[in-house]
Amino acid sequence: MRRVTLLGSKRIASRGFSLIEVVIALAVILILSAVALPAFVKAYRMYQLTDAATQFAGLLKFTRFEAIRLNTNVSCLIQQVASVPPVTNTWADSDGDGVEDPNEKQLVFSGTVNLVPAGAVPNAAGLAAAASVPALATVPLANGVVTFDRRGAVNPAQVYVFYLSNQNDPSVGERAVILLPSGSVQIWQADSLGNWVSLG
Repeated sequence: MRRVTLLGSKRIASRGFSLIEVVIALAVILILSAVALPAFVKAYRMYQLTDAATQFAGLLKFTRFEAIRLNTNVSCLIQQVASVPPVTNTWADSDGDGVEDPNEKQLVFSGTVNLVPAGAVPNAAGLAAAASVPALATVPLANGVVTFDRRGAVNPAQVYVFYLSNQNDPSVGERAVILLPSGSVQIWQADSLGNWVSLG
């Protein structure tokens, strides 16, 4: 039904959307959402993985600066509990007592994104060549310790690597945090085939 409104001498016809037009618009929105959703989910999972690697790199840097600030050895401790999914607690042990205290900087990985052993990462051996280092040492995830001396250098002087992965979606690749003997930190990413690229 068409409604006609008289404004002076002009006639203006006003008309709403028909049911068919609304259904077609909703169908187009649903089709576009179905096409875009998988790409959005993958991008979000990649962001989560990169963010976890960045936060862990930040914890290592904080531990290093604590060692310099306190003018003593300070360790970053890693404790992974074998549950499903595993829970990994990492913290800067500023007071050196081996126990996480509320005033110490902590980072907990639980859920899908977590620290993983080198054996769970494709082409882990290729990372050393990509980073131009002779060898990479891994730290145990159950009771791991990385110690910085009062100058901020790693003690003992080795190149350490920590791998992070999304346990539910291997297609988003892996991330690696490399800790150099000087105490500087690098973040690397790999696709699902293990092709490593530096993120900085």
